[in-house]
Amino acid sequence: MHQVSLKLKGKMIFFATGNIHKFNEARVMLAEHGLGVGMMRMKGVEIQSDSLKEIASTSAANAYKKIHLPLIVEDAGLFVDALKGFPGPYAAYAYKTVENEGILKLMAGVKNRKATFRSSIAYCNSETGETVCFEGQSQGEITAKERISDFESAFGFDPIFQPKGSKKTFAEMSIKEKNGFSHRAQAVSKFAEWYKNQQ
Repeated sequence: MHQVSLKLKGKMIFFATGNIHKFNEARVMLAEHGLGVGMMRMKGVEIQSDSLKEIASTSAANAYKKIHLPLIVEDAGLFVDALKGFPGPYAAYAYKTVENEGILKLMAGVKNRKATFRSSIAYCNSETGETVCFEGQSQGEITAKERISDFESAFGFDPIFQPKGSKKTFAEMSIKEKNGFSHRAQAVSKFAEWYKNQQ
């Protein structure tokens, strides 16, 4: 396949992801920083690792080699204290396998409901595969049951995670509300501040 390298004008970045919900959350946050973002739908090579940073960095480097455009890739995980950090970086696989119901069953009768959502954003704009990473986290707890509103932006474990300082789960929030608490918004915001200073 013939690859063309494009030189972009202005403050524009691409988000390589197959998850429209992640993209929309990032788009809203980046817009607040005056940055435009395009979604690059692609299935990346995701390595098996206990490190979100390593997974995101490898995925970003591989994605850049395919499209030759400045891009970010995100990897996120849900770390449940009572489950010794499970599902952690394997959250996407765990959700596909057992969904929210499976996590709630594992937590049945457990008093310690503490959990943390973590995000790692990796930026790559280099043939060498060098990446810069930005991280965020949201502490909270696993709810006793799924709680979701009419917002179409909810996905994954959002219906069973209630961030600290809120009476709502992520799934009961609008994107703007969620960005006030979320791990992803923190990581994206850190990236945006850094990126603007590079221009």
